[in-house]
Amino acid sequence: MNIQIFGMKKCFDTKKAERFFKERKIQFQFIDLNEKTMSKGELNSVLNSISINELINSKSKDYAKLNFNNIRSAEIKAELLLKNQKIMNTPIVRNGKEATVGYEIEVWNKWLENN
Repeated sequence: MNIQIFGMKKCFDTKKAERFFKERKIQFQFIDLNEKTMSKGELNSVLNSISINELINSKSKDYAKLNFNNIRSAEIKAELLLKNQKIMNTPIVRNGKEATVGYEIEVWNKWLENN
């Protein structure tokens, strides 16, 4: 298992995701999106598993400011998201080519069963 957790230290769901893997003694890499941004390759890998609309936090202050609600093109949304990563829903948990957004304990348990 190769677990990466992208999130923010102050995010409650990110803390719960970290706790989930710690309690099961699964090593993971934590990437704080406030300190280090996701690369284009990492973002594309995540977008192969989940839709871009799941990844965008429509309740974020910057959502309306960046005019996300009027953008229809997934490519343009992805470019904007790459430059403004604080608008992402967190945590984003990657396991190889699979990814989840939010607290998805059922999916993570399946990953553990298949490991």
